[in-house]
Amino acid sequence: MEINLDRNGEKLTIAIEGRLDTNTAPELDNAIKNDIADIKDLTLDLSGLEYVSSAGLRVILATQKIMNSQGKMVVTNVQDMVMEVFEATGFTDVLTIE
Repeated sequence: MEINLDRNGEKLTIAIEGRLDTNTAPELDNAIKNDIADIKDLTLDLSGLEYVSSAGLRVILATQKIMNSQGKMVVTNVQDMVMEVFEATGFTDVLTIE
């Protein structure tokens, strides 16, 4: 998995490529926790995300909970396979997906 961060003041875009699974979820979790403290506007760009497991879903949900209290989070460019997982797990009701 590759994580690219693009910060502009209180706005942060995190682009994720590859697989977000049990092995890579802690890496994303650490990247988010290290860079999200003063962020008001977070975008998760999933255009390169090919697969997400329950471990990855936990990181995304935890991030959404943080952003609910300090700003907003938008998930963009979700591929069909990942969208199917979001729909099956009810994440489409919790996340703002564009």
